[in-house]
Amino acid sequence: MESLLSTLPVLGFAEWLITPLTFEFMLKAMGMSMLVGAVCSVLSCYMTLKSWALMGDAVSHSVLPGVVIAYLLGIPFAIGAFVFGLGAVASIGYIESQTRIKEDTVIGIVFTGFFALGIVMISKIRSGVDLNHILFGNPLGISDGDVIQTCIISAIVLTIVLMFRKDFLLFCFDPTHAKTIGLNTTLLHYSLLAALSLTAVAGLQTVGIIMVVAMLITPGATAYLLTDRFDHMLMIATTSGVFSSVMGTYISYYLDGATGGCIVVLQTALFVIAMLFAPKHGILRRRSSGY
Repeated sequence: MESLLSTLPVLGFAEWLITPLTFEFMLKAMGMSMLVGAVCSVLSCYMTLKSWALMGDAVSHSVLPGVVIAYLLGIPFAIGAFVFGLGAVASIGYIESQTRIKEDTVIGIVFTGFFALGIVMISKIRSGVDLNHILFGNPLGISDGDVIQTCIISAIVLTIVLMFRKDFLLFCFDPTHAKTIGLNTTLLHYSLLAALSLTAVAGLQTVGIIMVVAMLITPGATAYLLTDRFDHMLMIATTSGVFSSVMGTYISYYLDGATGGCIVVLQTALFVIAMLFAPKHGILRRRSSGY
């Protein structure tokens, strides 16, 4: 932090902002972080309303074995990750329907099992590729192929969300009412999970498997504290996600630290500020009102 602050008076704020953009890898990292931050933020609003934080955690961790297998087979990581993400969701649904164990317990068992399997596989693979980047992200080293892949996945996720926008909203608020008026809630359930799996794959290169769940949850939770209208929630969450992604990348450049970690720390800081100072639902506001 000291190195970060010490650069400000020397460079000036404008130069502080411009200098990193003179490097192609920073432009690429900034662009990808903004794109992934925006997509994750849009989906995070639905995840927050649906209380699917643990599901997001499960999907993001469960893709690890798929990434390793994709590497061994020489196919894009996204394919293996997506297959294992959906496999984890299907496993959770099957175990929950066939046993008396509750959903949160099943989710915990499945995602830790998949993640542990991925760790074991990584430990046994000897390669020139540092698969630890999949765990912690590496937007500064993202390849052109990964850029194209991330753009395609982001476009697919946004298309799914736009197609079912209002149906997703009703499904998240009141699935019973959604089913009563004739909506196919099973299709909506798995479409939302598919979008979640794809978004987790898109976030691999920016913040990695371990912290992508934060990008899938924190912007929506922050916006939820600041507004009661869903349209406003989408705008606030997206602004929060994009701002955190851009400034987190800047901070990581000057700190020479992990980009994904900086992005998530910034998102968490914004959440804490909203939690304390939100005009209607903030802790300080509630205390001043006598609640």
